[in-house]
Amino acid sequence: MRVDKFLWCVRYFKTRSLATTACKQGKVRIGNDIVKPSKEVFPKEELTVRKNQINYQIGILDIPPSRVGAKLVNIYIIDKTPKEAFEKLDLLKYSKDYYRKKGVGRPTKKDRRDIDDWFDTPKDPENEK
Repeated sequence: MRVDKFLWCVRYFKTRSLATTACKQGKVRIGNDIVKPSKEVFPKEELTVRKNQINYQIGILDIPPSRVGAKLVNIYIIDKTPKEAFEKLDLLKYSKDYYRKKGVGRPTKKDRRDIDDWFDTPKDPENEK
C-alpha cells in the first residue's frame, strides 16, 4: 500500500491529499529516508511523521484493506511516540498563552515598550553622553 494512502487509512491525516502533501514536504520518513507519496509500506516498518510540531513514531503491524474506524486503528499500527514530545507541546502552548490571551489583539504602546525593555541589553552609562 502507498504510504500516503496508509496514513489516511489509519487516520493520521483527514484527507489523502493532506497525507500526500506531507510526504512531498518531507514530513514522512521510513527509517531516516524521506519518502515520496507513492512509496510502498510493509508490515514491521517504522514510520516517522512530523505533524503539529511532534515527530510521531509509528510501527506498522499490518496493512488495512481500506480506511478503518478510530477504534480499529490499534490493530494496524503501534504508536511509539515518546511522551516527552507531547509534554514539549504542552509547554509550548502554555508559553504562548502566558503574556497575552488569544484574540486580545495587537500589543498596546505600553506592551510594546515593556517588550522592548525586556529584550534590550542594559545601556552603558558612559556611552549615553
